[in-house]
Amino acid sequence: MPPYGDLLDEETAKRISLSTWAKLLPFLKPLTGRLVAVALLMVLSAAVDALIPMFTRYAVNSFVVPQTTEGLPAFTVFYIAVILFQAVTTVLYSRQSMVIEMNLGKHMKELCFTHLQKLPVSFYNSTSVGYILARIMSDTNRIGGVIAWVGSMFCFQFFYLIGMLIAMFYINVRMALIVLAIIPAFFLVTAFFQPRLLKANHAMRLANSRIISSYNENITGAKTSKTLAIEDKNCAEFDRITVEMYKSSLMEIRLNAVFLPIITFVGSMAVALVLYYSGVNVMAGILDFGMLSAFIAYAIAILDPLSHIGRFVSEVMSAQVNIERVTSLLEQPCDLSDPPEIEAVYGDVFQPKEENWPKITGAIEFQHVWFRYPDAPEDDYVLKDISVNIPAGSTVALVGETGAGKSTFVNLACRFFEPTAGKILIDGTDYKERSQLWLHRNLGYVQQSPHLFSGTLRDNLLYGKLDATEEEIHKAARLSYVDVLAEKLENGFDTDVGEGGDRLSTGEKQLVSFARAIIADPPIFVLDEATSSIDTETERLIQDTISNVLAGRTSFIIAHRLSTIRNADLILLVEGHSITEAGSHEELMAQEGKYYRLYKTMMIMDESEQTGFKLE
Repeated sequence: MPPYGDLLDEETAKRISLSTWAKLLPFLKPLTGRLVAVALLMVLSAAVDALIPMFTRYAVNSFVVPQTTEGLPAFTVFYIAVILFQAVTTVLYSRQSMVIEMNLGKHMKELCFTHLQKLPVSFYNSTSVGYILARIMSDTNRIGGVIAWVGSMFCFQFFYLIGMLIAMFYINVRMALIVLAIIPAFFLVTAFFQPRLLKANHAMRLANSRIISSYNENITGAKTSKTLAIEDKNCAEFDRITVEMYKSSLMEIRLNAVFLPIITFVGSMAVALVLYYSGVNVMAGILDFGMLSAFIAYAIAILDPLSHIGRFVSEVMSAQVNIERVTSLLEQPCDLSDPPEIEAVYGDVFQPKEENWPKITGAIEFQHVWFRYPDAPEDDYVLKDISVNIPAGSTVALVGETGAGKSTFVNLACRFFEPTAGKILIDGTDYKERSQLWLHRNLGYVQQSPHLFSGTLRDNLLYGKLDATEEEIHKAARLSYVDVLAEKLENGFDTDVGEGGDRLSTGEKQLVSFARAIIADPPIFVLDEATSSIDTETERLIQDTISNVLAGRTSFIIAHRLSTIRNADLILLVEGHSITEAGSHEELMAQEGKYYRLYKTMMIMDESEQTGFKLE
């Protein structure tokens, strides 16, 4: 989880911020009718609840004291009707609140997921999956619950309190003032405990968020943990997080264990004062027994709404953290986005206007391109002053040490990032004057560590072209030798590949990824160590296929094996974040520079591979 998340939680939980809650208004607007319905139901229910002690007063004075049953049947029927009315309002309120909670959570999750589709690669490079999951799942659920249930209960308790105060002052002003005398003591106790309860609750939720993040990282990185044998370290770290959760939960329990009895004691004091004052006055004949019973009921009940209102303030302050987390994700700026005038012509990722897309031939030109990551220092450039012209249909190989900037060069060409300075032209036009989707739909990208989606082998091939025919699927499979893989699987192309393709080896996933790129028939191809996990024999088999597939297409190859470099039309040596040598294999060998020495080293390594010896 990014460090700023913890700081955001601490700052947001310190005070009630109307501007933070105002961010929910767009989400609540479609639910306005249901929210109004819940509020009206709560007002009606609160008014009836506030009158219940008055029924008790009437029953005592009309039936208990005079010891008569005259009029009791009619009163019983009326009282049952009131209880049924309360039951009906409770059912209606619960149904509406559940719909509000589910719809609000669903809407926020959908918007978060949609926004995540728009965010650039740089966001995912700097944000953990666990942090994103906690925002989308836990926080949206929490917001839905607070709005649907806590908000409606506040409405009920507030009007219930107002109703009881009106009823008490109507019956007897002096006794009402006696009951109200305990309210300052209640607020003093609440003012002392609520901030501490809020802090413990906040720490508990923060620890829960870290637990979710830890679960995600350890599940997705299970294989790495096994190979590094760091299970004990993982358990120790997880134990530390769960201890934090345990301590904060225990602190909240201990505080409540003291707070609730004190509140009960304050309420009991109110009842005792009412009993003393009213008992004396009943014996003197000033008050009747019905009034006594009503005031005892009010004295007992009045602390409940006060307590709920106090907890509501804590819930509001706590929920602000969840709102800030979700809205900060939704407000996360797209560092790489098309301006409105471009979207108006070419559409966006959800509503593409493909009829306006110009055909790509694949000529790419870098003009004095500089690049650094958005959060990097100003002088920390990954690529510096890159100028290179790549004719359409050329095969470009990039070589150089790890971290030199080869993948960054390709990512810039594919517009996964944009230059910090300089321009990149595609077919003579700055690619910022076209939509991102236009370029990405014309790319075939095979990664070193390819990702497969949950589903069947056929499903994953269709991601390359959703409307592909069976003939196109089998043709791409033959070209990439995926048909051989399918024959080995129990259900052929309909075999489930598992989550992330975990039921296949890395080499098999590379073959599927290659077939997925072929089926799209793109004019620009990228092979980023695309055969690094394929055995040498299989690689030899598909080399001719690669040559045939790449013919006539602009292609970028990042590889260490000579077979995929030597025949390239243009070889770029990336060194020190710049291109230091460029030309064909023969031209660079004639220069006897860094590429010449690198090639000689690679040739020795390739020969040792072929003879079964490993170069140390």
